[in-house]
Amino acid sequence: MRTIAVINQKGGCGKTTVSINLASALADEGKRTLLIDMDPQGHCAVGLAVPDEQIEQGIYDVLLSSRRGEPVKLTEILWEISDNFELAPASIDLAAFEQQTNGMTDRENCLKDVLATVANDYDYVIIDCPPAVSLLTFNAIRASTDVIVPVETGYFSLHGLSRQLDTLSILCKQCSQHINVMVLASMYDIRTKMGREILAELRKNFAGRMFWTVVNFNTKLKEAASLGQPICEYDPASRGHKDFQSLAQELIASDTLVEQKQTATAAHKQEPVAMQSSIQARERKEIIEDLDNNLESISSSAQELLAGIKPSQAKAITSENMDDKLNDFYGVRQFGGAVRFLTLYPRAQNVQIAGDFNNWQPQKTMMQKGEDGKWELALELAPGKYRYRMVVDGQWQQDPYNENIEMNPFGEYNSVLEVK
Repeated sequence: MRTIAVINQKGGCGKTTVSINLASALADEGKRTLLIDMDPQGHCAVGLAVPDEQIEQGIYDVLLSSRRGEPVKLTEILWEISDNFELAPASIDLAAFEQQTNGMTDRENCLKDVLATVANDYDYVIIDCPPAVSLLTFNAIRASTDVIVPVETGYFSLHGLSRQLDTLSILCKQCSQHINVMVLASMYDIRTKMGREILAELRKNFAGRMFWTVVNFNTKLKEAASLGQPICEYDPASRGHKDFQSLAQELIASDTLVEQKQTATAAHKQEPVAMQSSIQARERKEIIEDLDNNLESISSSAQELLAGIKPSQAKAITSENMDDKLNDFYGVRQFGGAVRFLTLYPRAQNVQIAGDFNNWQPQKTMMQKGEDGKWELALELAPGKYRYRMVVDGQWQQDPYNENIEMNPFGEYNSVLEVK
């Protein structure tokens, strides 16, 4: 069972939207999924149309019973949302959790102990955390195998990212725990220059610690939440649904790596007990050291990224007449009879373009790598409307700097270019 905490100290970055729709998308993929609301505001229930007046008991009651010996099981408070999808709701009572557990031993492991009782019942557990560093957040981290940090692609969100990564590093050191931390770009608006700038910098600085999937800004997501539905039910054809479907599939694909680690660990059981104990102790130390280095590295990356974009520069980037960095390029522009493509992939080995102008054969149009990770290509195209996609190190994707898109027959998006 993979347990994923969705955490960011900064409010308004879409934590609850990510939690609800990721859980729903995983359930749609046939995975038994449990969503746990650890935020006293109880927005998960609101976003899934669970009537507040009908919630007699919530996760607060289960957490306290785990320490007080009271017979409240997790299964008693669950709401079935859809096939493979259940919710453990929260209420305002959860705000008193820290006070009510004051003096209790091992109180940071309440949620971990509760989830241990249902470890065989679910494939995934998603935990929506409050926008604060508290005992509730610490419980979520202690119970988790993974942490997702949603980051709105705006300047001020970088402050939250930097602080959050520092906090995660400290907490993981305190509990000697290995957690896979991943950054998710959310609420991304390709039409804004600031959004494109921040996304490019995030990808450059966080590389393999960031999801390829980006959750785009989509009004359908807000409409779905206001009606108490996950996006897969409200509008399955929407871009928002495609984004969360892609995120779920990316997570599921990474399960293979987890299984490989588990297989390797199981092999050690064949060793003599004394040797096995020594190996486990050494591996534990290496994992913790690796995690410390990992978190310190990505925290440093966040600090460097933040330092590189000063508030005064941020204002310049958002100004129409002062954006020299992105206004003129990244994307596709027509110059006379030629069409010029310019994109930014600092860590890519090769970038190609496939479209209906080359019979969708990317090997025919290789982009040329320039300075600072820029890739460029000029093509002579006759007037007309063209559809194309970028192929970055073998992965097909839409042009991140072209806001003109349309859905293709495979449920993904092609970028669209009109040559006059």
